[in-house]
Amino acid sequence: MADSISMKKLVTRLLMVVVAMFVFGFALVPIYDVMCKAFGINGKTAGQYEGEQVVDTSRQIRVQFLSTNAVDMVWDFYPKADDMLVNPGAVNEMVFVARNPSDHAMSAQAIPSIAPGDSAAYFHKTECFCFTQQVLQPGQQIEMPVRFIVDREISKDVKHLTLSYTLFDITARHPPVAVAEKAGG
Repeated sequence: MADSISMKKLVTRLLMVVVAMFVFGFALVPIYDVMCKAFGINGKTAGQYEGEQVVDTSRQIRVQFLSTNAVDMVWDFYPKADDMLVNPGAVNEMVFVARNPSDHAMSAQAIPSIAPGDSAAYFHKTECFCFTQQVLQPGQQIEMPVRFIVDREISKDVKHLTLSYTLFDITARHPPVAVAEKAGG
């Protein structure tokens, strides 16, 4: 009888732990967002630009472009220019280059970040290679554009933004389709 009661207590405690872990899993994203905002890190870019397409020619903001590879990512990955001057409200484009030097097809995903983080809400990408996964065959090189608008509502104190991308190898999770399979299927 005592074993039965202790077994029920154990099962109840384990179920409570499972429920707590499940709830914590859902709470991670809002907690992450709050921490990023509090510490000004990992600035997520804003959504689609919905303002009027009016360019503020009275000021310019320097946008710097950075690219890094995550651990085990072997691709060459870089912007065509280190920076550019933009007018708030204007549509701008920067091209990033990626090359797969390996001897096998690979899939990749780019994750963007804006610094300073509190200015990220004013950076709108209208087209970006980061919206989709990139697949390159061995030796293949591609140019990937990012089109963006710096919102006219950005603080007049902001003179410099940094758009950085980290490129991750996702081949294990999303194997690329072979060229022969694409052609036949």
